[in-house]
Amino acid sequence: EKLPMWWVKLGFASTRPLKSWRVNLQERYQQLDDWINDPLNIPKVVDISKLFNPQSFLTAIKQICCQNYGLELDKLQVYTDVTKKEAKQVTDTAKEGGAYVSGMWLEGARWDTASNSLEDSKPKEMFTYMPVIVCKAGTVSDKVDKNLYVCPCYCVTTRRPYFVFPAQLRTKTVADKWVLAGVALILDIGL
Repeated sequence: EKLPMWWVKLGFASTRPLKSWRVNLQERYQQLDDWINDPLNIPKVVDISKLFNPQSFLTAIKQICCQNYGLELDKLQVYTDVTKKEAKQVTDTAKEGGAYVSGMWLEGARWDTASNSLEDSKPKEMFTYMPVIVCKAGTVSDKVDKNLYVCPCYCVTTRRPYFVFPAQLRTKTVADKWVLAGVALILDIGL
């Protein structure tokens, strides 16, 4: 069954059918309830796909950096570093005002944990789940790193108008390859 149209208008971005949407809603509630029970501490790993507005969480990371280092908010961006850990393997919080996030799927490529970089997808594999990612704020840099692909992150597979942020992913090949392949991070693939 499809979601009622007024739920789609008022709710979070999703392409899920009703039953899966309800389960996802309960998971979102559980994450927020756990956070409310300890409001002064950020959870060790935040499932960013379970947030109504993931951009606000990323902006909070930038605001903490502003407060700690006296920087201007509009001169900061979120930088990402993919770990080799799953959410259950993380034992402490991220250092220096960053945060561990999970809940991202890679579309159009796969993440190779051995080489810690983007690789071609395996046959018949449309999405691959990403390991935990460290998100930190830093000053905007004009320097281009040829070993990084600036990967767009979207809330749902329809992509627009649900852009979240640009993530930096390591690559062994030229970044243009991944641009042409349409590689993106997706928060909710509708399963």
